[in-house]
Amino acid sequence: MYDDNPKFAKLVAAGHPTGEVIGVDRFLVTVRGLGEVSVNALIYFSNGHQGLVREVREETVIVLNMTAESIEIGVLAVVETDELVTGVGNGLVGRVVSVLGQPLDGKGPISPERYDPVFKVAPGIIERQPLSDPLVTGVAIADQLFPLVKGQRIAVLGDNKIGKTAFTTQLTLAQKDTGRIVIHVLISKRKSDVDHLINKLNESGAMSYCVVVVASVFDPLTQSYLAPYVGASIAEFLWQSGKDCIIIYDDLSNHAKVYRELSLLLKVSPGRASYPGDMFYAHSSLLERAGRLIANGATLSSIPVVLTPNNDITAPLPTSIMSITDGQLIFDSDAFRQGIRPAVSVGLSVSRVGGVGQTKRQKKLTAGLFKKLALYRQAAEFSHFGSELAIDSKYDLELGKKIYEALKQPPDVIYSANEQDLILGTVMKTEGKIAINIDSLKRKAAEAAPGMTAEADWDGAIAKLLAEVTVQAPVAAPKPPQAPPPPAPTPEVKK
Repeated sequence: MYDDNPKFAKLVAAGHPTGEVIGVDRFLVTVRGLGEVSVNALIYFSNGHQGLVREVREETVIVLNMTAESIEIGVLAVVETDELVTGVGNGLVGRVVSVLGQPLDGKGPISPERYDPVFKVAPGIIERQPLSDPLVTGVAIADQLFPLVKGQRIAVLGDNKIGKTAFTTQLTLAQKDTGRIVIHVLISKRKSDVDHLINKLNESGAMSYCVVVVASVFDPLTQSYLAPYVGASIAEFLWQSGKDCIIIYDDLSNHAKVYRELSLLLKVSPGRASYPGDMFYAHSSLLERAGRLIANGATLSSIPVVLTPNNDITAPLPTSIMSITDGQLIFDSDAFRQGIRPAVSVGLSVSRVGGVGQTKRQKKLTAGLFKKLALYRQAAEFSHFGSELAIDSKYDLELGKKIYEALKQPPDVIYSANEQDLILGTVMKTEGKIAINIDSLKRKAAEAAPGMTAEADWDGAIAKLLAEVTVQAPVAAPKPPQAPPPPAPTPEVKK
């Protein structure tokens, strides 16, 4: 009866519970039978398709179809595994794969080392140790003002098309020659966005230390729902093998929409913004699968990307993600329109644990930058009234402009930690009173950075840079001599 599908016949012969499809509603499949099957079990159909058990009812089971093609009524089903698993291993590094583990890069088949559960429980507190090592993103405004540490969870929030993906790409490029592996999970992305990222990784050579898990808009919704959990399992294997990893979920807004749609079709009671009540658990159980292990000291950093239309960071989803993570980088549309790149909001962004990875010198520089930028915003507000500013306020205004100019960074440019310290340390030394050439400063800082160490003479190096990039202020032209005023007329004396 099953000669045309040996795999199905083998599972049945092994005594796995079987059932029959009695109802189909798009990707929701109702199966009668299957015995005492558990939620999240993997189901194999006689036509070769696979499904995920979502609900177990009294006489039937609701299965999510994981393939694009529909399943007909009357098709037989068998339990393949008691829980959903995915292939993991070092062989996935440098590859582009689908949620089902199929290669998408034309580089041949993938041979996983083993199969791990997709829905794993995060390591307990007793298995973890405190975070301490800095994670350099290569983006100056993030590394200087909101530093990250390896093992941190930090959210990237912002409106559409204002630089979130560009930032995560820069972070990926900055991991070259560090030994860290970056896992990109693309959730419900357009094909053009997927191709753009893969081309960028290939051109820069970053694909050699990356894994890309793709669930495009044309794939079934079930795959978009599973994508972040599959990516987390792939990252966890590498992490527990002793490798430092970074996983980027781009983006969890699409995942939340897919999860909401699945729940509404299953008639789950909607909560805030129609999200189901377990939306928080769905993301917290995912993001908690990051940190630093005691066993091998390796770290897994988690970076969820969240879309905030119209800069509304108070919506249910952004506030939920921010409450789970250890900080957030908020990209602001107003800053983007003002030409600030990357458009990170200095007033709203925060990194709650990043300071532990900074030296005393770096902490002092970060505190000084925050203070000067606060004074700059205050001076800028006063300047809008058109009134004459005090001398100190003029200096604050000029220094703030120079700081933002130094923080500007094209999407394809990466700054090392030493370059950032030299550039911003030099700008701070001007105190707004000395004119400098920022472009020249960046070039000279790149030349001097490789020779700088923790014990180097940073003050001396910054003083030397300041002398080299100072712009000679033009000498004011002497004012022409003015003719003396005519003598006042002598008043007439009346007789």
